[in-house]
Amino acid sequence: MDADDGFEEFYRTTRHRVVTVLYALGGDLSEAQDAAQEAYARAWQRWNTISGYGDPEAWVRTVGHRLLINRWRKIRNGVTAYRRHGVAPSVGPPSENTVALVTALRQLPAEQREAIVLHHLADLSVAEIAAQTDTPTGTVKARLSRGRRALAELLDTTLPEEVSNA
Repeated sequence: MDADDGFEEFYRTTRHRVVTVLYALGGDLSEAQDAAQEAYARAWQRWNTISGYGDPEAWVRTVGHRLLINRWRKIRNGVTAYRRHGVAPSVGPPSENTVALVTALRQLPAEQREAIVLHHLADLSVAEIAAQTDTPTGTVKARLSRGRRALAELLDTTLPEEVSNA
């Protein structure tokens, strides 16, 4: 857009009034400023059409007000959803067994860890793991076997006494 097309002058002469009106309507200065900025950006994009209106400032105020209303709706809907569903239930800390398992898995070589996790936690077959990792099935089987053996040794030393004797 050219600086001579009148938008800059329109913006300079109307921005204070528009923000003031939106602030009075919404009660939040930063929200009013954001809505006014967005409304002016939309006006600038359509300035060839809007500049021909009898009162382009009214168009900007209307768009700004609608933007404020949409923000209020989003907030209200968020509060309604929060009230309907409540606070997410708190999740307790991980068990000692979970911590021991994760610690042991971290000590395995990456290929063995990947095979064990995909097989036992993601319930993938050996063939699916082979396809996903682009590895021969025999290699996947070997990684699972070695990984299980190493994991058993690691868990045997890290599990609490009462769990390892059970």
